[in-house]
Amino acid sequence: MSTLQPRPSQLDRDGFIQAFGGVYEHSPWIAAGAFDAGLGPDADQASRLAQKMAAVVDMAEPAKKLALLQAHPELAGKLAIAGGLTSESKREQAGAGLDQCSPEEFDQFQLLNQRYRARFDFPFIIAVGGLDRVAILSAFAQRVENSRQIEFETALKQVHRIALLRLRRMVKAD
Repeated sequence: MSTLQPRPSQLDRDGFIQAFGGVYEHSPWIAAGAFDAGLGPDADQASRLAQKMAAVVDMAEPAKKLALLQAHPELAGKLAIAGGLTSESKREQAGAGLDQCSPEEFDQFQLLNQRYRARFDFPFIIAVGGLDRVAILSAFAQRVENSRQIEFETALKQVHRIALLRLRRMVKAD
């Protein structure tokens, strides 16, 4: 069996928020909500903690969900160039090769980032694990055409996927 390290069920509130507050980008309120809802030994498993944290987001007011989406950085965006990404985002974007964009790819990302943000009021969000620049740009070009409601729901699903992937990286085999 594989468990999260540190074990959520063995932490006090402050320790839990410190350890897991960054699972959702710049949104420690989600970890606080999960802790306040109660964490048993089942929360020591990445998938179970991911479900508990996702439930906090899913029950949040639309404005709070929007703020969560807005807390995410743009892909291959200005924050990445300036070195202002969280360590998690930097690792994820580099893993997809976004730190090695050609000038043409970089220009595509910049144009799509501008168009997407103007249309939806939040950045394009995709769990980049297992994807390369070509696949990400393709999904980006398709999703910018979605309705706001569909894209809002899609972005939230992607945020949950990112959180699960981040939690899985915190697992240690027993």
